[in-house]
Amino acid sequence: MSRRAVNRTVLGLVGLGLLAGGALVLLGGLDVYRHLGVTPPHRWPLTSPDQPVLSEASRTRWADRDWWWPVAIAVPALVVVGCLWWLFSQLRRGGPAGVDLPSPAASGEAHFALHVRSRAVEEAIETETVALPDVDRVTVKVTGAARRPEVHTVLRLAPGADTGALVAAYRTGPVEHARRSLGLAALPTQLRLRGAKPRRERSRKRAPRVR
Repeated sequence: MSRRAVNRTVLGLVGLGLLAGGALVLLGGLDVYRHLGVTPPHRWPLTSPDQPVLSEASRTRWADRDWWWPVAIAVPALVVVGCLWWLFSQLRRGGPAGVDLPSPAASGEAHFALHVRSRAVEEAIETETVALPDVDRVTVKVTGAARRPEVHTVLRLAPGADTGALVAAYRTGPVEHARRSLGLAALPTQLRLRGAKPRRERSRKRAPRVR
């Protein structure tokens, strides 16, 4: 599941929880049940404006237990830590910081590692792709792992573009060149095409001058 899907799922669940809690508080605070003549189920929370959110019995039920205060402190702390982790994860880069190049060492020689920044790979693919015919704009993102990178490309096509020829040129050109340069056996690629919006030429009609 992608990060965008996870974010939407989490935000949707949190939103539903907040909506349900707000609806309960609103129904009880406005005394909607009494006005409508509806009897809520047993132990239904907030059934009248005079009822507190947490009753005294609920607040003091486990106050004399040894485990109560550690749990009461640990649960909110975990919630705060989880929210902070989710926030900082949105600020991090979605893909690897770089790509590891295979560099087998010869017999008797010391092994050394080669590492290329992901942004350098993205810029190289973007520069070669934007030079292809019928390409208006391109955005490249390197994802996956450092040793198994993947390329996600979004192309905005020019009006009247030949999609089949463009896809073939992209696969045999920028992608194949990047794969060979990185020394990889395979470079999985996801290509998304977007049509360009035709620009409307606005002509200003000037009123004839009367002398």
